[in-house]
Amino acid sequence: MTKPLETVLKALANDKRLQILDWLKDPVAHFPPQADGDLVDDGVCALLITEKLGVSQPTAAQHLKALVQAELLEAKRIKQWTFYRRSDAAIGAAKALISQEI
Repeated sequence: MTKPLETVLKALANDKRLQILDWLKDPVAHFPPQADGDLVDDGVCALLITEKLGVSQPTAAQHLKALVQAELLEAKRIKQWTFYRRSDAAIGAAKALISQEI
């Protein structure tokens, strides 16, 4: 993980972002099948995340962008859609960094 602790903590300091990370632990249990992209291998379509969050597309995009910038999520383009999945290696590194610093 290359992001500073402050960036990671800011990304995690929001209940909607924590909810997204929790859902993406087990995307098959939390999201319906997608026409394009595998829920586990490719990630979950931003549209499905937006709908489940119950927020507008721009609001969901801000949450997803913060998580990607903190390297907690990985984004992948398939056709015209963006799919998101957890970066478990980066999440593990963030946990270790938090443990060291606090």
